Amino acid sequence: MKSSAPAKTNAARLLDFLNITYELRPYEVDPEDLTAISVALKIGLPPEQVFKTLVTQTNEGSHLFAVIPGDAELDLKKLARAAGVKKTELASLKEVEPLTGYIRGGVTVLGARKPFPAFADETIELFDIISVSAGLRGLQLILSPADYLRATEAILADLTKAVHE
Repeated sequence: MKSSAPAKTNAARLLDFLNITYELRPYEVDPEDLTAISVALKIGLPPEQVFKTLVTQTNEGSHLFAVIPGDAELDLKKLARAAGVKKTELASLKEVEPLTGYIRGGVTVLGARKPFPAFADETIELFDIISVSAGLRGLQLILSPADYLRATEAILADLTKAVHE
């Protein structure tokens, strides 16, 4: 079901072009708390269903997207293994917008300025629906994991660190 209220983002337009069904879900932005856990509370989904998109850089100078659950931490070694490179690190915040066209809190693989390879944590397939940024702060896309994977051509991999109690 498509919502007509919020403005269409490049990410939403891409999904329209691919004929993928989604919902745009707006939320109130707190610039002091851009965490996926905070977003999850505001849109009424568990944090593990709200996926955050991180931009990383490899030792070879190329960039990758890592899409992981909102309550998880990226394991850079696992991402490097999945990507077949020696090492990855998070891209600096000042690089994110020029690379993707999106600001922190609004980064998404969908409609990004450059089509970097995307890797999605394998837990994405556990859910009927997931949420990802629609390309701007205050707006999430709700869609099926299969449709997200089809739209992003993301490679599934184990990308997160074990949670220590």
